[in-house]
Amino acid sequence: MTATCQACIGLGANLGDAADTLRQAVAALAGREGIVVRAVSPFYRTPAWGREDQPDFINAVALVETSLPPRALLDLLLAVEAGFGRHRVEGERWGPRTLDLDLLLYGDAVIDEPGLRVPHPHLHERAFALVPLLDVLPDARIPAHGAARDAVSVLEMSNIQPL
Repeated sequence: MTATCQACIGLGANLGDAADTLRQAVAALAGREGIVVRAVSPFYRTPAWGREDQPDFINAVALVETSLPPRALLDLLLAVEAGFGRHRVEGERWGPRTLDLDLLLYGDAVIDEPGLRVPHPHLHERAFALVPLLDVLPDARIPAHGAARDAVSVLEMSNIQPL
């Protein structure tokens, strides 16, 4: 039997029908070898982060069980993004996107390799990721930062609206 790991994937989009894109992305993930989607948070409308001159985002988190190692899981996430028209441009950050899939947590692993950092390096400071994360994993812990509930408790959350 192949060992599995619990992972959390952040989903976001702010171009086109973002909520429908997120639903389709979850279905695309569920249809991939080595991934079982265990739970999906409610969807939230959140203001853009980093660059505010763009439409609001729709964000969610999927809790998955996977037999894929972290790099292979990230590669799969990038392939799903590309299938939804996401084209990453080197050096461009926080812009509008058709789909954004982030590997937030991979078990309790701490990974710092070129192109792969787990837990997501800004997870502890992004309420738009922590709120849906806590929906699917109420006792989530962020390695090197502690309880996700503690991290979100000091962040602004009034602008995160459930759909």
